Amino acid sequence: MIRDFSRLLKASAAAGVLIALGACATAPAEAPAAPVADVPVVAEPVAEAPAVEREQIAWDLTDLYETPEAWDAAFTEVQGRVAGLAANKGTLGKSAAHMADVYKQTSAVAKDAIRLYTYASLKNDEDQRDAAGQERFGKAQNLFQSLGEATSWMDPEVLSLGEKKVTAYLKAEPGLADFRFSLENTLRNAPHTLDDKGEALMAQAGLALSQPNQIYSLYANASIPWPSLTLADGTEVKLNQAGYSRYRSAANRDDRQAVFDTFWAAWKQYESGMGATLNAQVQSAIFRAKARDFDSVLQRNMFDDALPPAIYTQLVTQVNDALPVFHRYLKLRGRMLGVEDLRYYDIYPPIIEADTGTFDIERSKEITFEALKPFGEEYLGMLREGLSQEWMHVYPQEGKETGAYMSGSAYDVHPYVLLNHNDDYNSLSTFAHEWGHAVHTMLAKSEQPFETAGYSTFTAEIASTINEILLEEYMIEHAQTKEEKLYYLGYALESLRGTFYRQTMFGEFELAIHEAAERGEPLTGARLTEIYAELLRKYHGEADGVMKIDDAYTVEWAFIPHFYYEFYVYQYATSVSGAAWFAEQFLAGDEQVRDNFIKVLKAGGSAHPHDILMKEAGLDMTKPDAYQAVVRRMNDIMDRMEALLDEE
Repeated sequence: MIRDFSRLLKASAAAGVLIALGACATAPAEAPAAPVADVPVVAEPVAEAPAVEREQIAWDLTDLYETPEAWDAAFTEVQGRVAGLAANKGTLGKSAAHMADVYKQTSAVAKDAIRLYTYASLKNDEDQRDAAGQERFGKAQNLFQSLGEATSWMDPEVLSLGEKKVTAYLKAEPGLADFRFSLENTLRNAPHTLDDKGEALMAQAGLALSQPNQIYSLYANASIPWPSLTLADGTEVKLNQAGYSRYRSAANRDDRQAVFDTFWAAWKQYESGMGATLNAQVQSAIFRAKARDFDSVLQRNMFDDALPPAIYTQLVTQVNDALPVFHRYLKLRGRMLGVEDLRYYDIYPPIIEADTGTFDIERSKEITFEALKPFGEEYLGMLREGLSQEWMHVYPQEGKETGAYMSGSAYDVHPYVLLNHNDDYNSLSTFAHEWGHAVHTMLAKSEQPFETAGYSTFTAEIASTINEILLEEYMIEHAQTKEEKLYYLGYALESLRGTFYRQTMFGEFELAIHEAAERGEPLTGARLTEIYAELLRKYHGEADGVMKIDDAYTVEWAFIPHFYYEFYVYQYATSVSGAAWFAEQFLAGDEQVRDNFIKVLKAGGSAHPHDILMKEAGLDMTKPDAYQAVVRRMNDIMDRMEALLDEE
């Protein structure tokens, strides 16, 4: 996953200037930035857990700032520059050259503010219990609040000049070239842009409206007293989020059930409180949509990236139509596990045991590099550079942010990658995924200026998910035994379950709760559980006897961080669809498709994401064909597995 500043900057850092500035750390805004990903969709057997603690491999943040004191000095300097931006109010109409000067000044301040924020966020995520890190992170949040207030007048003032004058300025002044897309997008946003007082008010509200996500993060990562559990072999494990993601895949079925029962019972205690927290997030989203004269939260979020609404509806339609394929997989899973009464706690363990070895960080580097060789030397050169540097924070530790992400919005600095590497195959897959984001960032920066280097989540997850597909096919091809081949085929199926089906289910849940709130229905914790349970059972075919979903596990919604980032999750599903569409042709030997894919990555945020896909690659995500490649891939994988299983 990425950490994305795009919505932050649209809302709080001169939206007309700095549209869609790519992947980076979460920040306050009218709408929060990209989420901490759900814990990885597949985990290895407990037996493959590392036996000893490892020395932490940490990133080198001195490339951002040499010392915390250097950050403090830079913060004070940028804070003063932010305060000075308001002096430009009322001057954009003086001349095209003057407008260019103001935009360049604002862009430079925002670039330095992002660098400050990146350091504070990364440092905080190393250990969220650290008071100094929390304070620094809070200062960075407040800086963006101030930046939003200091520049909130810009869009209204651009619109007051009128489209004719702005277009003439763009034609006459070369210095505005880097801001063309942003200015044109500002004009597109005219019906939803407030006057300068209204924009200032929205900027002032940004930090308060982002608090539900902060509350969730503090509960999930630092505040809930996680229970411990003794497994059948006598091992005592702590079921925090990282522990749950590992031990839910235990080979012993009784252990899996105990992990589920214990972990979800802990969350159930917070059902009401987390319900109030998520309801606050939904209400803040509705406020933002209404304030900007949108009919719904969904409409506002699709509008942000100029995405056709048909993308969302087409995705949901295609996934629901393909539920029988998902159910085919679940039945195959039950067959291979030897389980007739399939339950929700049977969804994570590998469907076949295989000796895959340990995927430590060095082996993960080597395999990822080999698997991605089909991309060619330009891509591999950037990957080689990144893997040879200290750009990663690798292993889990107390207080560290869970999951994994790539942070790349500090324009003059390389990307950073946060992992919670467990030396298992899932960690290898996550590693390849995050480095897809990192190389995407490097390619975009190689072609784009700061103002258009950042990219939308809509294209970002394609760049990472295709890496997973290439890795899967590489591992399947190089498997040494039938069991190992079945293992990797099964993992590929589980990956598609987690991205195509699970994320779309999340998207349906998100739409359902926003629509309920927009109708005036109260969203209590119990009501959220009820809505989620209905979708969970539909997707997993309970009515058809495919899988039983116990009531105790339907509080799962409270655990998912995605829901604090408006209509983000569906883009995982559209992205795996796009990745499968590219990979299907790419793996068949179509080099032009590969070259088109690299062009998409280099385009960064120079245009709206769907327009980039259409122009550079001919991929139309409003059409059913864009989603059929995933369904074909799932059926093909199951055909291969069943052929192996039927061998004598």
